[in-house]
Amino acid sequence: MAPLLIIPGYCNSGPQHWQSAWERLLPEALRVQQHDWEQPTLEAWVTALEAALSACAEPPLLAAHSLGVSTVVHWAARYARPIQGALLVAPPDLAHPGVPEACRAFAPIPRQRLPFRSILIASRDDPYASFECSEQMARDWGCQLEDAGRAGHINSDSGLGAWPQGQALLRELM
Repeated sequence: MAPLLIIPGYCNSGPQHWQSAWERLLPEALRVQQHDWEQPTLEAWVTALEAALSACAEPPLLAAHSLGVSTVVHWAARYARPIQGALLVAPPDLAHPGVPEACRAFAPIPRQRLPFRSILIASRDDPYASFECSEQMARDWGCQLEDAGRAGHINSDSGLGAWPQGQALLRELM
């Protein structure tokens, strides 16, 4: 099985987050570590992702959440490395007033088509992006769009546990 790189967002993903559950459950999963989760810088986060990708023996799958999605999109605009596919969950609209100030340095988000298969999962009541904004990101990036319904920011507050629906979408990318 291909390696699975888990790419958390702002403040990392706590123990109840689906990304942490996947890291515990899936032996091929590896979390991309950032030097500073609370004061993210675009250059440092993209560099950490590139380092993790360059260490993979074969093209990995990516499972990114929130600001981790922004990191993946910025990475894809700069590097050409084979990726098996990417699950892009709850990307934030960095112009949204609810987005933490520390995340705004990732704006503007590249809008070109991604060079790998991707599925964008969006919630209808995400506090950091309207569903319409998520639809536009999916169109711009060439992603398959999946409607998560009313799942908030699709994080630990959403109570998803190991999130079987997300795992099924991940399997679609394999």
